[in-house]
Amino acid sequence: MNPEPLDLAALQPDEAAARIAGHSALRATPFRFPDPVSLPRRQWLMGHWLLRGEVTAIIAPGGTGKSTIGNTIALSLASGQPLLGKPLHRGPQAVWIFNLEDGTEELERQLSAACAYHGIGPADCGERLHLDSGLVQPLCTASEDRDGFMLAEDIFVQLAATIRERGIATVIVDPFVSSHAVRESSNEAIDAVTKRWKRLAQETGCAIVLVHHTRKLGGREVTAEDGRGAVALRDAARVVLPINPMGEKEAEELGIANPQERRSLVRIDTGKANRAPPDTATWIKLESQSLDNGNGLEPSDFVGVATLWEKPDVFHGLTTWHLFMVQQGLATGEWRESVQARDWVGHLVARVAGLSADTDRGRIKAILRTWRKNGALAVEHRTVNGRDVPFAIMGEPVDASEIGSRPHLATCGEEGAVGAGADP
Repeated sequence: MNPEPLDLAALQPDEAAARIAGHSALRATPFRFPDPVSLPRRQWLMGHWLLRGEVTAIIAPGGTGKSTIGNTIALSLASGQPLLGKPLHRGPQAVWIFNLEDGTEELERQLSAACAYHGIGPADCGERLHLDSGLVQPLCTASEDRDGFMLAEDIFVQLAATIRERGIATVIVDPFVSSHAVRESSNEAIDAVTKRWKRLAQETGCAIVLVHHTRKLGGREVTAEDGRGAVALRDAARVVLPINPMGEKEAEELGIANPQERRSLVRIDTGKANRAPPDTATWIKLESQSLDNGNGLEPSDFVGVATLWEKPDVFHGLTTWHLFMVQQGLATGEWRESVQARDWVGHLVARVAGLSADTDRGRIKAILRTWRKNGALAVEHRTVNGRDVPFAIMGEPVDASEIGSRPHLATCGEEGAVGAGADP
């Protein structure tokens, strides 16, 4: 343990000199230029989300399934199975979920549903999965009164003892706001609490996950900066994972018309990970799992579970041949840029690709945006009846050597896709 720092300003000069003499003098340590190959690797546990000795903050608004996702993270660690697509670099690990909002029975329902959905049983997890409720076993790591705030060191000592005794590699605290009794807006207090969690992580060699709510967002997406209250949690955390529900525009582009299905899809971003290369977003689908616990009088309970979801590619089934045929159609006809126009260029894309200009409108708009961005299509303004009207025109022509053969009709959209000028 480090010695207590000297408060020399509070001492008389002679007393300060005597105190300094009793301490080792500060010295600058020359860099030893170690062989990089000899340096130990960072101890990542799950992708670049969880790191031994560090704090990860999950930040999300209500209703995005952050607790459900936390359960699946825990189940993935305990079973050693990459349920959310993240590699388990060190195999199965012991994990402790400390949920401070729900009672034990409800927590058992949630975790049992995740086990049932993913086909995980006791043999897969051994004794590595731990679950506690803050309603049964309270957890308060700091308190505050008129004289200021105080860390509950005895609680951290108990946490450290349990972590070491059970060999726990990850502790998930959900939600962070219920694990202390200090003002959320106090940067000083939240910084002290978060750094004490970080010291616990470093002392025990485990990863700490703090699940946190967002501030009011006014409809915009969550970023690493949007945690509710003080920014100290974000600053002290080594990794920040914002969770966002799928937006209406993105759902339209993917052809997801059902609002309920759209609300079941959320995206996890790596908002801050300065000890790892940036990760691509991870999409999660929140499914409903029956516990099969009903009887003749009452139906079974259904519980939300998290599973990995692969986002479709708007260009799925499209080839260079389709772009070539669209360019040929632009060269021989007049197609407007406006989606409201009867001769909207999207109708040309739909005809070539076998899509519907109505039900696939969002996807077609996304395709056109990409083609304009990469220069394959361009916009030309013309005067029509005294008005400025934008028309879609061919941009950089496709190299004939890249066209290849015409793909199977059903590859992209509905059967019956035809070329811009071909006979059906």
